[in-house]
Amino acid sequence: MSRTMSVTDSIIVDAAPALVYAQLSDPTAMGRWSPENRGATVRGDRRDAYVGMVFDGRNKRGAARWTTRCTVTAADPGERFAFRVHAIGLRRPLLPGPIATWEYRFEAVDGATRVTETWTDDRRRWPDFLANAFDRLATGGKTFAQFQTGNIRTTLKRLKAALEGDIPGAGD
Repeated sequence: MSRTMSVTDSIIVDAAPALVYAQLSDPTAMGRWSPENRGATVRGDRRDAYVGMVFDGRNKRGAARWTTRCTVTAADPGERFAFRVHAIGLRRPLLPGPIATWEYRFEAVDGATRVTETWTDDRRRWPDFLANAFDRLATGGKTFAQFQTGNIRTTLKRLKAALEGDIPGAGD
């Protein structure tokens, strides 16, 4: 079975593109929306997103915990934010290699913003049968594409709720 290498979904958020970008381009805040991410530590002193920014993301799925090293590849305020995941480990991201790319696009729509989130599998050198077997083990029976489809939907719904004020204290 060949792999689906990319999945995407969108949602309309009642907020300006610049505001939505400001929230999503802060890796330390991603844990507020993501079902797996628990936040990040930005390496270096600068906190605003820029191409080349490096951060270590803390993640959790069930009892499993791991850390990833990520580098920002696009930081266009109000338009696009993207990063590639290129190392992984338990407490520290020690194992290098292409893992995934995450991208967020922001489009003004009738006074609101269409937010589009895309996950791309960067494990292109992995044979499909090996990737599918690993994915099903890591996700409880799904491919990463199937699994990330649900994660993206959850992230977008939580982002929308936070920025539209449906979660007390979120989005402040």
